[in-house]
Amino acid sequence: MNAMTSPPATPPMAAVRTLVLAAVCAALLAACGAEHEELQQWMEQQRREVKPNITPLAPPKKFNPQPYGNAQAVDPFSAQKLSVALKHEARQPNSLLAAELNRRREPLEAFPLDAMSMVGSYNKQGRAHALLKVDNLLYQVKVGDYLGQNYGLIKRIGETEITLREIVQDAAGEWIERPASLQLQEKAR
Repeated sequence: MNAMTSPPATPPMAAVRTLVLAAVCAALLAACGAEHEELQQWMEQQRREVKPNITPLAPPKKFNPQPYGNAQAVDPFSAQKLSVALKHEARQPNSLLAAELNRRREPLEAFPLDAMSMVGSYNKQGRAHALLKVDNLLYQVKVGDYLGQNYGLIKRIGETEITLREIVQDAAGEWIERPASLQLQEKAR
């Protein structure tokens, strides 16, 4: 034998196993394809046999706009209606609100109590005064001044607290007095 010629090559055993395995997989896939085809036919048959029963939607009712007949009447949400009700309440005998509606409003009555903070107190000529901060402005108040939106009358000023009485409506619609207070606000450190 000479070095140039070699015996015929035999395929390695691994290649044979791979070919056999590929043939078996192909056979299995062919069998699965037949089952898949049968499933597809059954699905098509079911689709043809089943008829969905959908009731048609009713047509929308025609909207007939109606003109607003009370256009000239008082708007139920207007401030005018509220002021009429307050004036009517003030005419009632023994009404707490009567005296409040007949006096001139003070500047601090435009702000709610929770928008105010007490930042200090002092005595001037024997009368207690307090300093209130509202919208980054300082105001001086004394006993007898009004503040807050509920007719709050200052009754007492202490070193750390302003005590006042407010007039509010209760659940029955009656006007009653209730106590309220503002505490001295400590400076944040």
